Amino acid sequence: MTVTWTLPEPMLTTPVPHPDLPPGAAAEPKWDGYRALLAHYPGGRVLLRSRQGTDMTGAFPEIRDAALAQLPVDTGIDGELIVWEGQRLAFERLQQRLARRRGAGALAAAHTWPAHLVVFDIVRLAGTDTTKWPYRRRRTALEGLFTEQRLTAPWALCPSTTDPATVHEWLTTWTTAVGLEGVVFKGLESPYAPSARRWSKYKVRATEDAVVGGYTGPEAAPRTLLLGRYDISGRLHYVGRSTVLPQTAGRTVSGLLTPVTAGHPWTGWTFSAGWGSRESLDVTLVRPQLVVEVGVDVARDGHGRWRHPARWHRARPDLPPLGTPLFEPRPG
Repeated sequence: MTVTWTLPEPMLTTPVPHPDLPPGAAAEPKWDGYRALLAHYPGGRVLLRSRQGTDMTGAFPEIRDAALAQLPVDTGIDGELIVWEGQRLAFERLQQRLARRRGAGALAAAHTWPAHLVVFDIVRLAGTDTTKWPYRRRRTALEGLFTEQRLTAPWALCPSTTDPATVHEWLTTWTTAVGLEGVVFKGLESPYAPSARRWSKYKVRATEDAVVGGYTGPEAAPRTLLLGRYDISGRLHYVGRSTVLPQTAGRTVSGLLTPVTAGHPWTGWTFSAGWGSRESLDVTLVRPQLVVEVGVDVARDGHGRWRHPARWHRARPDLPPLGTPLFEPRPG
């Protein structure tokens, strides 16, 4: 079987600082999952591909089988792979799914943590390239695909709206209730432009207080901060790391930190350089006495830690470490 077309590179987003719906645009929820494009080729071949080009087909057999059974041949769609745990999105379960790439392990994982593909765009429909169509026409075609094929789980049609009140409801209700990350704005007349950053995204962020438990970089100007919170028993839990500090902020916190060599609750720990990274950080542990204010988004891992780096706001030496919000692990 000869493949006569390939999936395009995904269209990308640019961050924006406010949630206002732009004129001439539609809004869609931003899901906490894996970006994924899917192709159903003639001859019974299905390809589920990540944003980076990784073939994920074998890791998600329920998506592959549903594509063969329900999607028209010669069709390509774009969306977000997600896994639910209870009533919330569970990114860490999705990672566990991808680790079991094929065979019996993938089938067992599909049964335990079934995935859904939230579809928000269509790049090819029954042999017709739709990437040059404007968003509003692609959206109509996508809604028609769901209706005509009577698509059900594991497929989900991503909501879309041009109503600012609906966007506000998503941001004030869905982010807390299900772990939605924010919203994406798409021009109604814009084509699907592979690799171009012509969509906009707004991510919900909250201002939080945390205790500095360590840092990376030189003592005179720490580069990033390792942050923690105490639980109800007084144990300090690691909750995340800051983004790279501005030079002035690094110099400021340097004078407020006291390195320790023993007796720290994180002594002997190894800290990863990033989510999913095997690289370890060179960390200097400090007396957990300085409170800092940072900006964080809603994404959490299975332990209740911030999955993305926290943005530096300011030092709060006026606040007591035990006065910060309690560490709250994710249930289960």
